[in-house]
Amino acid sequence: MIRRQFLHTALCALTALPAFVVYAETPATTTEPTPEPPASAPTPPAALPPARKPDLADFVAGEYLGDVTSDSRGSSRAGVSLTLVRVGPNRVQITSDYPRLPVVEVVIMQVMQSIIAATGNTVFVIDRAKDASRLGVTFNHEVSWSGAKQ
Repeated sequence: MIRRQFLHTALCALTALPAFVVYAETPATTTEPTPEPPASAPTPPAALPPARKPDLADFVAGEYLGDVTSDSRGSSRAGVSLTLVRVGPNRVQITSDYPRLPVVEVVIMQVMQSIIAATGNTVFVIDRAKDASRLGVTFNHEVSWSGAKQ
């Protein structure tokens, strides 16, 4: 019983004492500047823009070689090249080395297995089911060209 009373008194006395907290001291700050990384250290690359998903214009862009097969104002011509450049989503600009063919921009779309012009006076056809490298273009319903991607 004495032992129990002693433990009870000791515990009560301990709970009445203030708690001791030990704080770790931070090291004294120095006035020396932090060292710069050496000049030969590689710098992280700049953030790249997010990659965009390729569209139909990316698929058809490139150099094509073919022939003017009909012309309402002149004769046919062989060895005429077209250059298709992506200028926007599903939009290409067509230029040629033959002055009779005008520079045009065509909005393209896919219908079944074909890529065709969505609007305008220019007929644009790639039949992917037959040969995805063959292109047919009729400019302003006047001049028709047919060829293949190089």
